[in-house]
Amino acid sequence: MILIQDLSHRIGAFHLDGISLEIPTGRYAVLMGKTGSGKTTLLEILCGLKPVQSGRIFLMERDVTFLKPAHRGIGYVPQDGALFPSMTVHDHLAFALRVRKWDTAAIEKRVGELAGVLGITHLLGRRPHGLSGGEAQRAALGRALAFHPRILLLDEPLSALDEETRRDMYQLILSVRRQYNITALHVTHNWQEAITLGDCVFILKDGRIAPCGPHDIPASRNNMGGSPADYGTPPFSPVGPPLEKDR
Repeated sequence: MILIQDLSHRIGAFHLDGISLEIPTGRYAVLMGKTGSGKTTLLEILCGLKPVQSGRIFLMERDVTFLKPAHRGIGYVPQDGALFPSMTVHDHLAFALRVRKWDTAAIEKRVGELAGVLGITHLLGRRPHGLSGGEAQRAALGRALAFHPRILLLDEPLSALDEETRRDMYQLILSVRRQYNITALHVTHNWQEAITLGDCVFILKDGRIAPCGPHDIPASRNNMGGSPADYGTPPFSPVGPPLEKDR
């Protein structure tokens, strides 16, 4: 569960005011909004990378509002993947486990398991400069999942991928979600991405957040900026029970 209660954050002229949001355990939520609306800032606040002026944050029924990032139990995939150029794919998958002082045998077992699930076993010895966009995103996703987080935050993880690779990643993310029962918040500008992955969708606009139902989609697309092609083709039912594909 991700629960945000009346959260506010201000820096200069930018502000998020009275943000409230609830994502039930096991659900995959999508957050949309114009560039600069604060989507990344909200993820960074959830991670503990930016401060809260007021309000509370609960993850899996635990108040984490003032906890350090390492103590929140969040897997985070930043927008650019943020892979370390000097580290191999193996090193990235093992990174969080080494920080948590897992023993070597347990690390190798988990790295092998994740590499198999993500289809990157053959890439474990490569460094980021030798990876395609899709391969790099698989490595970034694996790094985020390595320590078995209950919460996963993804900041436009598929935005730089071509259409064919993006479709492959849709299937991978859906598979990972089913296998690990992750509660997720996924930021995107792409409506097709939201339709395919999400079972609830929220719009961030003018510093506030609201759920988006089927009747909201045309207006939301018009108000968010960009061409209609940027957001895919609705309709879908984002607010309600899990989609059939996830049962």
